[in-house]
Amino acid sequence: MVPKLALRGQAGVSVAAFMHDKGLRYVRALQSSCDALRIDCNEQEFRPHVAIAHIRNRYRGTGDGGVVHPIHQNADAGRSLAISLDGALVNAHELREELLYEGYRLGDNTDDELLLKWIERSCERDYWRHGLAVSYERIFRDIDDRIDGAISALFLNGEGSLIAYRNRSGLRPLETMQTDDGFLLFASENCAFAGLEGKIRQMLPGHIKCVDGTKRTCVDRKVSRKQHKAKLCAYETLYLGSPKTSILGQSHFETRYNIGAALGDLVAKRVESEPGSAPIIVSSMPHTGRPYADGLFETLAEYGVIAQRQEVVETQFSQRTLIGAPGERKSCIARKYRVSGSSLAQATIIMVDEALIRGDTSRAVTSMLLGAGAKAVHWAIGSPPVVAPNYYGMGINTLDELAFWQIWKRLSPEHRTESLRFHRMQIEVLETIEHNIAASIHAATMAYLPFPLLVSSLPCRPDNIDLSPFTFEMPTPAGQKRANRSLRQLLAGLPIRNRLALEVHHETDPRL
Repeated sequence: MVPKLALRGQAGVSVAAFMHDKGLRYVRALQSSCDALRIDCNEQEFRPHVAIAHIRNRYRGTGDGGVVHPIHQNADAGRSLAISLDGALVNAHELREELLYEGYRLGDNTDDELLLKWIERSCERDYWRHGLAVSYERIFRDIDDRIDGAISALFLNGEGSLIAYRNRSGLRPLETMQTDDGFLLFASENCAFAGLEGKIRQMLPGHIKCVDGTKRTCVDRKVSRKQHKAKLCAYETLYLGSPKTSILGQSHFETRYNIGAALGDLVAKRVESEPGSAPIIVSSMPHTGRPYADGLFETLAEYGVIAQRQEVVETQFSQRTLIGAPGERKSCIARKYRVSGSSLAQATIIMVDEALIRGDTSRAVTSMLLGAGAKAVHWAIGSPPVVAPNYYGMGINTLDELAFWQIWKRLSPEHRTESLRFHRMQIEVLETIEHNIAASIHAATMAYLPFPLLVSSLPCRPDNIDLSPFTFEMPTPAGQKRANRSLRQLLAGLPIRNRLALEVHHETDPRL
């Protein structure tokens, strides 16, 4: 379980495990000098019957270097609670205020603590104080009604009972496997089950699976009032998910490779190798950009572009730089990347990445490569412009931090108006945005993947995937309301003449 989580790790892995007669234990997974992982547990005879694990994540500016998951919440051994959570709550502030009003104390400003405290409060109020057995079906039905966001979670109590939950939005995956040798496994990605024999199923949105630690039974319960269809976030396919994870039989690696090939058709027309010059270097942002770069490189050869596939950037640690507070991210970017390989003197480099969100990483890498002697750095991006915040666990909370909106403010009024069509904007306006972003990150050129090419590369229908990063059409009501408010605030800061032009153009758009 632990090595699988290392794929997504930010700051290590923590584990909550239960053993009959010993109860719950909370331990860390440590990384050794040989890059292997081991469990740090003082009890040699501890052999858990049930365990959940979670990455440790630096999130929301915590001062202790990272939030430890799962959380130990109650000192009473019979009522100890732990949770492993993937995703985020859009209406966390509202839920937090309700708990604080009722006198509950909250420590870290995290959604997992908030959800766990909500469960603890429901258990205490409705069951524990009355000496009743807890009905987790009723508790999670209340939770599913109250929360807005993207959540999949594993919940473990002091009696060894485990509840797996996927909220009604279905934006975060949760897979389950019944192995042939009698184990029941849960994971956020189906590649975690590689090499095991058994039956794999996807948890349905708005459902829980209750595993009774005493009776050793497992039941599936619907907790949502309505039937909901899973709608996975595009970031899972483009960035978060392991390349080995598959959707409808197509791996993320295949999808990313195909996107890279589509990018190659665009880049080949913009970058030409000069006769007698050194081959153009095609490189990727490690490690998620490699399939994209492989696909682009193969396509360039079909156009007769002389190129070589070479990684010119390497990482010094595995922590991801997309998620986190701005100050932490900037420091992390500066320490994470360095130039690798042979001399880059007078080299022309095509850097391939899955997305350009804020532009700070691409700007830092471009400056680093130019400082190492490169003649020109071009960027090929495996997605359309990211135009919307993401309140569902990605830590992208404002419009102003996005490269698109930073450039948007510099456009002419006409181009501003047209670009508010987002994924439907005219190609000339998209090219203007590309030109401006290239200049802002010190690149020679940059190319986005047009939205229709993204849609055609995905393994599922557009209505089965959350494409809000590129469309501004948020997947939940609270998310849409929050994004609309941010957009209105941004437009309110424009000179009145420009603002009136935008309002007239979008007078029928409910967002504005």
